[in-house]
Parts: sequence; C-alpha cells; structure tokens
Amino acid sequence: MADKQWYFNINTERAELGPQSPVAQRMGPYKSRQDALNAWEIVRKRNKAWDQADSEWKHWPGDSPDGGRP
Repeated sequence: MADKQWYFNINTERAELGPQSPVAQRMGPYKSRQDALNAWEIVRKRNKAWDQADSEWKHWPGDSPDGGRP
C-alpha cells in the first residue's frame, strides 16, 4: 500500500489511504497522512496565493478595454 496516496474525507474529517469515499466527499490526493489531515490549511494557503496572483493579474499594465493606451 506504500504506492497509494492519502485523501481527506470532508464529512468524517479523517484521512483515508486510497480513494475510499465518493469523490464529492474527499480532497486530495496528498503524499502523506499528515498532509491529508492538514487539507483545510493547504486549501486556505492555496486560495490565498491564487487570490493574490489573480489580483496582480487584474492590475497588469495594458489590461484594460483600450489596451492600456492613455
């Protein structure tokens, strides 16, 4: 079972080795049990990074209806 990855069940809030629960009830895969147990924190950090990147992208020079022309 060493080749299987870990998942986090959002209903039971438990780590599962391999995809045991329906896809709508799990997050992952993760490389370790501990990563699966930290799924919500990983999601929070990724969302924060994506929000920051999205904000920077929206303010990219030339990203306006007139192509950034004065």
